[in-house]
Amino acid sequence: MLKIFSQKNKKFNGKHTLLVIAIVIAVTVLFTTFLPADPSNYGIFSIVPAIFLVVYIFATQRILEALVLASLVGYVMVSKPAAGEGGSWLINVFTNFSEGILGVMMSEDIAWLIIVCGLMGSIIALIEKAGGSFAFGEWIAKKAKTEKSSLLWTWVLGIVIFIDDYLNSLTVGSCMTTLTDKHKVPREFLAYVVDSTAAPLCVIIPISTWAVFCSRILEVNGWAPAGEGLFYFIKTIPFNFYGWIAAIVVPLVIIGVIPVFGPMKEAFHRVAQGGPLAPPGSEKFDIKAGKNNIVPTHPKMFNLFGPIGVLIASTIFFGCEMSMGVICTLGFMFVSYMWQGVMTAEEFTDVALEGLKNMIMPLMLMVLAFLFADVNDQIHFTYYIITSATKVMTPELMPLIIFIALAITEFITGTNWGMYIIALPIVIPLAATLGADTTLCVSAVLSAGVFGSHICFYSDATVITSSATGCNNFDHAITQAPFGLLAAALSAVCFLVAGFIMC
Repeated sequence: MLKIFSQKNKKFNGKHTLLVIAIVIAVTVLFTTFLPADPSNYGIFSIVPAIFLVVYIFATQRILEALVLASLVGYVMVSKPAAGEGGSWLINVFTNFSEGILGVMMSEDIAWLIIVCGLMGSIIALIEKAGGSFAFGEWIAKKAKTEKSSLLWTWVLGIVIFIDDYLNSLTVGSCMTTLTDKHKVPREFLAYVVDSTAAPLCVIIPISTWAVFCSRILEVNGWAPAGEGLFYFIKTIPFNFYGWIAAIVVPLVIIGVIPVFGPMKEAFHRVAQGGPLAPPGSEKFDIKAGKNNIVPTHPKMFNLFGPIGVLIASTIFFGCEMSMGVICTLGFMFVSYMWQGVMTAEEFTDVALEGLKNMIMPLMLMVLAFLFADVNDQIHFTYYIITSATKVMTPELMPLIIFIALAITEFITGTNWGMYIIALPIVIPLAATLGADTTLCVSAVLSAGVFGSHICFYSDATVITSSATGCNNFDHAITQAPFGLLAAALSAVCFLVAGFIMC
């Protein structure tokens, strides 16, 4: 059935769409009639929306629709009228679905995403217009004269911009695309390099937005005393195995110690045969799509590194708060660009709005990912995965099992910080009860969140990187997954060994 809904099916039309949706809803209603009235008692059936989502994505490669339909499946399940109570199932579905969207849109997380990601789009567009990226590209082109050197410079730049994964992906991706294009690097591989030096590094750097967030979560859940969250986060850094390994694997792949394999090899073959650098459908995500490459009159690297420096400094100054950082940066850019005569106030506004508009597609994907995560919370998906995993836990095996179980959970939900909020209150007391090493178990949770979002098709990490590098997010995720799985396998071995040594 899903074949009729595929991107590659030229006979696809609106009637087929309606047919698929009707069948999905009808099957879900029939299935849900046999489930308990309380969603918390769904047990193994709580994984149904997740399974549907994964199957649908692989069958159709249509991620937006997959998220909407999977969320709808979940809301149909939780909208079942209680026995003996009146009410229409259909009305409940529409009510809960609309309330879910409203709740997500009104949440602080989404407001933060819109501010940070939207304005980061404006910052990138303004840097491009002012010639900052062009000047940097010209300078680094003199240093990076080969494919490997251009990619190694991309990796190094990703390490330098460590303060936040969004800042990292958007800045590095947009700056290095032109250079790697000159060396005929597939956009999928550039996206992999950029993505692997974003979140994986942020989780092992004590001065980052991730460190601040995780520190607060550790304090809230009672493991770290008030005011000492950062110290306890630092204790986890040596054991955040996935972050370390994922970042180290990148240069090994670039220089050929680890050969390119899987779907990524096919991407290189496409380019070698004279095909496009970006896979089909990438123009929908590319924040530079449709832009004419006009050479600036007086390009200056200051117009790139000045704003980035202000962004990093102001973000740190305000307690690693990116929303304040981007606002301060835009103010600095306005004054700087007006003073230099790079653009008029009207041009500044137009370019900023254009950059904001370019982020609509990524933001839409992230909103839908949060919606799907919301309904998964209602059917207790994450809780079921963790409680199921506890049945086979021993103190020695707990870090490994936690890493695997939560990596799967994060791959499905796509919201790493949201998963931390749910998982850590369960894992921390569980580790204490079983006598497992709490530091190691918390590290397993943090590593699982990074891994899951690293290879998820619709996670914020995947979507932002896809936009910055001009690569279809499905192709980015599917080509990156083998290398992510390699790093995950090595991480699992580390958690297994560490579990027997430390527990």
